[in-house]
Amino acid sequence: MNAAVRAVVRMGIYVKAKVYFVYEGYQGMVDGGDNIVEVSWESVSSILQVGGTVIGSARCKSFRTREGRLQAAYNLVQRGITNLCVIGGDGSLTGANLFREEWSGLLEELAQKGKIDEEAVKKYAYLNIVGMVGSIDNDFCGTDMTIGTDSALHRIIEVVDAIMTTAQSHQRTFVLEVMGRHCGYLALVSALACGADWVFIPEYPPEEGWEDSMCVKLSENRARKKRLNIIIVAEGAIDCHNQPITSEKVKDLVVQRLGFDTRVTILGHVQRGGTPSAFDRILASRMGVEAVLALLEATPATPACVVSLSGNQAVRLPLMECVQMTQEVQKAMDEGRFVEAVRLRGRSFENNLNTYKLLSHKKPDAELPKTNFNVAVLNVGAPAAGMNAAVRAAVRVGITEGHKMFAVIDGFEGFSRGKIKEISWGDVGGWTGQGGSILGTKRTLPAKYLEKIADQMRTNNINALMVIGGFEAYESCLQLHEARSRFEEFCVPICVLPATISNNVPGTDFSIGADTALNAIVETCDRIKQSASGTKRCVFIIETMGGYCGYLANMGALAAGADAAYIFEEQFDIRELQANVEHLTEKMKTSIQRGLVLRNENCNENYTTDFIYQLYSEEGKGVFDCRKNVLGHMQQGGAPSPFDRNFGTKISAKAMQWISKKLKDTYRKGKVFANTDDSVCLLGMRRRNLVFQPVAELKNETDFVHRIPKEQWWLKLRPLMKILAKYKTSYDVSDSGQLEHVAMVSPKEAETGAI
Repeated sequence: MNAAVRAVVRMGIYVKAKVYFVYEGYQGMVDGGDNIVEVSWESVSSILQVGGTVIGSARCKSFRTREGRLQAAYNLVQRGITNLCVIGGDGSLTGANLFREEWSGLLEELAQKGKIDEEAVKKYAYLNIVGMVGSIDNDFCGTDMTIGTDSALHRIIEVVDAIMTTAQSHQRTFVLEVMGRHCGYLALVSALACGADWVFIPEYPPEEGWEDSMCVKLSENRARKKRLNIIIVAEGAIDCHNQPITSEKVKDLVVQRLGFDTRVTILGHVQRGGTPSAFDRILASRMGVEAVLALLEATPATPACVVSLSGNQAVRLPLMECVQMTQEVQKAMDEGRFVEAVRLRGRSFENNLNTYKLLSHKKPDAELPKTNFNVAVLNVGAPAAGMNAAVRAAVRVGITEGHKMFAVIDGFEGFSRGKIKEISWGDVGGWTGQGGSILGTKRTLPAKYLEKIADQMRTNNINALMVIGGFEAYESCLQLHEARSRFEEFCVPICVLPATISNNVPGTDFSIGADTALNAIVETCDRIKQSASGTKRCVFIIETMGGYCGYLANMGALAAGADAAYIFEEQFDIRELQANVEHLTEKMKTSIQRGLVLRNENCNENYTTDFIYQLYSEEGKGVFDCRKNVLGHMQQGGAPSPFDRNFGTKISAKAMQWISKKLKDTYRKGKVFANTDDSVCLLGMRRRNLVFQPVAELKNETDFVHRIPKEQWWLKLRPLMKILAKYKTSYDVSDSGQLEHVAMVSPKEAETGAI
């Protein structure tokens, strides 16, 4: 929430508006006095990395009464406030909407009581409201992600990872209870992200006799040498008779029926706390700026709206439509219409549920179809967190579809040497939380081994390839596509999944691994800022990875609240460096006496990190000290973030289904023959959808010299970072959200689906 507060304040000041804090939620608005205070630029400094909210939040009974709202209206009019930005859940937002509807009536009543004059009634005739949804449950319809959800998932996954090591040692079963009284999002996504054995959520109660099927599943897993079981229970979980399923009940069941050593862990308020994740900070900063733009454009005729995220796109939705749909979900659940409830939650929720069902339960061999197709999976390029989650999903979905799955060790180099083996369902158990690449990965491109690779494909009868990796993976598949005329073996369906911390693959907004790297950068920047706040008057210059792609530097700067980010995509000269130094010199005169500058490793061959460090040191003499820090390979390591686990799992499952379809379509006369452009595709996230794009078509969108796409969506967020760092710059509003309606998702749409 603090990132959103900071963005609203700074964007408000940037557009020359007066900005006020209302402390303690609606209670502060009713009480007035010192609870409503005008704020400055510096008021929101150093709050980006703080959890919770610095302006406080409180439940307020008096605001539910007309008298309370009358008092609140009086307090706002006294200060000339007619634009409200509300961050909260559906209760807070419904309250805000009611307040807006009553506004003119409240003012008239105040005038009748002689508290304000007729002039004020005319001057402040309309109240504009924009909402942002802050809720860790992600239970608000119309938005893919609410502010706080990703950070809550971080907390849960940290705990699950820690518990897994102890459960592994002692051969235990753990029942974890996570928040979500009315919404199972946290339980579902954390189950997906850690490969839990079973999950209970309010929207999708287990069928009659679930006790038996769960115990069978757990004992089967033990029999397969799996040393631990994880069961995740949402606090609002119910069975099909609307009776609660508690973590204690699940534990007792496992102990009585199976005699397993079982422990319960209730995560409770841990999930609400801690430092916000990089994703949440960027989301909240984007939403905050969007909220100010929405308020500026609001007219008496526009309905109160919420700003939210759909895929990777900022959108505005009518507040009451969202609230009504959120209430519809609860109604459907109360009436036992659970299929409907899942559909109403939106396509992202539905996708999560379907993917979880696909990956968690292995059908008996007798029930699996047999296609006689062999599919190989390999990693190419540098390791990225989340690659293993993608391999696991590919293997399991492939087996479910009836294929024989093969794993290639050490990329195309290993392929040429015949390092290929069949891989089973159980072999990939526990892979989701592992960083790096378990299969091994090499940057070698296939061009110099084409003949040997073709031999291996023939020997092992490989009918399709899934290549998971960065720019090298994309280039490799282009080479295989171009070699089809010489080698018939490459005339098979091939799918590339983008996985690189640099996020420099054309055809996708996000790559597997970039979120984990971004979190590593932001965490380090937080620590550095903290050390600088002690020494005062200190500027840190931090070098990030990314090749020529400035994604990590730019987004890291946005999430860490940096003063500048130097990237290759936006050329800079000595004058700009000079301006940045002057900007920091000015900043040192304020109460914020520290600076943070990020530099992409290849942003300029002459203006190196050392050069910039020396320039800043010389120019800042007597005003500030300078330090430098090269982050290096720590950005590639670490356990994958929840986003990367989830993203990797979902796009991989989708890619495998695409491969199966292509195999069926191209199987003729006893063999697979696929030689069209659309049989070598890259699966990417574009704005709101997942799209398969032929690599041959992406060629025109690629700058091969610098290994980056010619157009990159995140450059639109550049001005945002500069505005929040107090630079005068123009902000392109053409991409800001237009008011849309909440769409009901048709089953067909859910398939083309968002993340």
